[in-house]
Amino acid sequence: MASPETVAEPKLRIVGLEKKFTTVKGDTFQALAPVDITINKGDFVTVVGPSGCGKTTLLRIIAGLEKQSDGELTILDEDSSRPDTSVVFQEESIFPWMSVWDNVAYGLVNRRVPKAQIKETVEFWIQKVGLGRFKDAYPHQLSGGMRQRVSVARAFANDPEVLLMDEPFSALDEQNRTILQQELVRIWEETRKTVIFVTHSIDEALTLSDYVLLMSASPGHIKAKIPVPFPRPRDIVEIRAEHEYGVLQQQIWDQLIGEVEQARRRERETK
Repeated sequence: MASPETVAEPKLRIVGLEKKFTTVKGDTFQALAPVDITINKGDFVTVVGPSGCGKTTLLRIIAGLEKQSDGELTILDEDSSRPDTSVVFQEESIFPWMSVWDNVAYGLVNRRVPKAQIKETVEFWIQKVGLGRFKDAYPHQLSGGMRQRVSVARAFANDPEVLLMDEPFSALDEQNRTILQQELVRIWEETRKTVIFVTHSIDEALTLSDYVLLMSASPGHIKAKIPVPFPRPRDIVEIRAEHEYGVLQQQIWDQLIGEVEQARRRERETK
């Protein structure tokens, strides 16, 4: 988290962003109500909210995979040669026909980065996520946790302005999830990359981020911004034992439960 002496530098601005879909019946469904966010350079932000509130839709709009119906979204570039965003998805998204090395290099190759720089960058990130011995392996030869390490390495290697993560560890068992959360915290503390991380887990939100954005039931908007006070460097296992952690987890749940119940009521009404 930025120190008091550090001047906050905006990286992403969202003003009045809305998203509407047309259903197969021709009706209009509003997924996102006006969303207003300013995220500063180097922030690690988590987004939580009830199912169907528009978390992933918001992330896809930021990634350029969806187009908003209204509103403005600006990513403040520092280097025009870098991509605005890279995404780590919930489902495995690495290419099964490519080796670990080629998967991590994919974005750099597409950007026609010089070969010497690609080699240096790919080797660095493969070592950083602990896959040095597996750089020539193919995805089917790796565990689920290892495949997600490849996804994380590929995203960081591409050096985007903003790194977007859509529940990347949700399919993993508890042990692998904790290990990858700890590794992500360590990598982020070294790079201070701007990260927006979507999750259903309050625990994950508190252990990873500088602050939590709590979204309302659909149509989703930002209901609250909740600072996470735990200092960095951070051991995500140790902070779970702190009294303040339990208090903050309960506070977030108290705000979230009403939105979850509202989302369920609306789901029943549409059936």
